[in-house]
Amino acid sequence: MSNATAPQLPPSLDLPPHLSAQKYFFVCTLTVAAWDTLVLSPRSWRLFKSKGWPFLKIAYNFLRVFMPVEFTIAGVAFFDTKWSLETCSHFYLFEPICTAILLAVCSAVHVIRIHAIYDKSRPILSLMTGLFAVQVIVTAICCGFFRVTPLEEGQGCIASPKHNWVGIYWLSATLLFTASLVLAVQRSLRSLKVKPISYWKLMLRDGLNLYAAIWLVNMVNMLFWFIITPTGPEDPIRTIVTSMAAVLTTSMTLRIILAVRGPLANGGTFAVSTAHSHPSTHVISRSAPQGGPVLSLQHPQQTYTVGLAPEAKTQDWTDKDSDQMVVAEVKGDGMYGIDEGAAVEEEEEGPKGVKVTTQVETDYDAFAGKK
Repeated sequence: MSNATAPQLPPSLDLPPHLSAQKYFFVCTLTVAAWDTLVLSPRSWRLFKSKGWPFLKIAYNFLRVFMPVEFTIAGVAFFDTKWSLETCSHFYLFEPICTAILLAVCSAVHVIRIHAIYDKSRPILSLMTGLFAVQVIVTAICCGFFRVTPLEEGQGCIASPKHNWVGIYWLSATLLFTASLVLAVQRSLRSLKVKPISYWKLMLRDGLNLYAAIWLVNMVNMLFWFIITPTGPEDPIRTIVTSMAAVLTTSMTLRIILAVRGPLANGGTFAVSTAHSHPSTHVISRSAPQGGPVLSLQHPQQTYTVGLAPEAKTQDWTDKDSDQMVVAEVKGDGMYGIDEGAAVEEEEEGPKGVKVTTQVETDYDAFAGKK
């Protein structure tokens, strides 16, 4: 009685352990990408209908479309059992190049946002811009040092690095995201001196969990690139986390944009505004065209003219009027009315303004002489 020969599985099903794990992990990546696109749809529509097209709005809509399209196409090449090695040799650079573009846009969002929360600080801008330039140059160079992973026909099309040093492709992005996390945390901790709150509320208010999630997934990816050793040239273990790292980085960056306070132009504002002293002068003139006093505020960059309340008639003055104060808060261009005897509280959000306190004096001697 002859022994029956065990049926041999096709290469598409007979997968080595690391390749099988990568296929399962890529399914999780596609699930996260689809879920994120679906969940953010209502907020994305509201943002799309908002006025203006600042860079953060353009970046948001680009990332939201580009990310799922990229990994859907990469997934077809990875799972299609009829994808030939010849076709793969012309396609394998698609994911490294597209991911480099994805990371560049995400990093640009971080540069703009960190620059904004530090009140347009030039040293911060120089640091973040320098890291961004290094990332773009390094990822562009590294795209030329990928190769086709030598898998069997039907096992998928995967790009893998030719050399170990190609891991600086992800190292350059991780350095920028690390700087982004550290600077965001420092800025938030500094704000506790102005408005003390719990660390939990601080994390949620400033989106520190989003920065931390981006940093964590990129650091895990770095472990696979530089610490875990593949068993051979056909082992894709180094790239097992790259797709998930790109998707989660994009997903968290989209939420950073949605969490921006104030208008998206110039990166928005920080949650807690601090007062800054600027040299300025103010002149009060009582010869207004309509007879009311006018406050002229001369700022180093521009001049504001604010019409005060009409001057009260002489016979209407009483003793308690001598203690009245006029408080005006001038913000941006334009003219704003001023209510006498009431102080306008400084808003927590919005652009910084210049607060001017003017005391209205009354000539009581002249008033007594007319009685």
